Amino acid sequence: MGEILGGKEPAAHRPIYVEIRIRASLERVWTLSQDPALHPRWDLRFSRIVPEPGDGQDPVRFRYEFRLPFHSIQGVGTSLGHRYRPDGQATSVLKFDTADVLSPIGPGSGYWRYIPTEDGLRFITGYNYRPGMGILGRILDSSVIRPALGWATATSFDRLRMWAESDLDPAESRNRWFIDAAARAGGLLTAGFLVRHALTGRNAAIAAVGVATGLASCILPSHWPVPRAGRCLRRPPDPRSAHVPSALAGLPSPSARPAGDKTLSQE
Repeated sequence: MGEILGGKEPAAHRPIYVEIRIRASLERVWTLSQDPALHPRWDLRFSRIVPEPGDGQDPVRFRYEFRLPFHSIQGVGTSLGHRYRPDGQATSVLKFDTADVLSPIGPGSGYWRYIPTEDGLRFITGYNYRPGMGILGRILDSSVIRPALGWATATSFDRLRMWAESDLDPAESRNRWFIDAAARAGGLLTAGFLVRHALTGRNAAIAAVGVATGLASCILPSHWPVPRAGRCLRRPPDPRSAHVPSALAGLPSPSARPAGDKTLSQE
């Protein structure tokens, strides 16, 4: 466990960390997260995951796809899971890469950690990557790409939580998120119209209604079936939570890069 996420890198380039508590069995969460047919249903970062034919032994090599409106980003990866450990935890490590010049994410690596608790488990991920898309990707990484990936990961984890705890289909929770977002956007537009109208007519009552509508659209909590990134921890609560499983060091890269190449930072 010699690798630690974060290390001495600048904050803008630190690995992405997301943690959520799930009130479900480790076995259920393991199945929903490790089955390549189920994983893309809740994870916004993947549209499809296809294991490559092999001898059934670990590590597993796979291909992944992320569909955009006019382009599909494709890449390859290797993963290794440890379902049964003496301490009762489970871990999974992976390395990934893509030759797609339009991918904002280059070669990277990461892990999942499943830590049992009295009422379920802590589900944790940490991962890092080299920015893709050349100079443009490096410019946008810290301000746009990395925050967007962190949000997508956290929102996905909440979708997984609702699926594992309440059997709420990820497609349904996605639809509820869109409805919630549309309602809030509509509230803000209405607030803007009312405030503008009030300023034109110097009507304090309408202005007050407009301000109240805008505030409600921003601060009212989402209903429980609406996935929210805010339900996740985005920083490790202690150094141990951010430790990288030792199996990652020996995991072969999916590409031809040197075996010693590591994307996750060390300390």
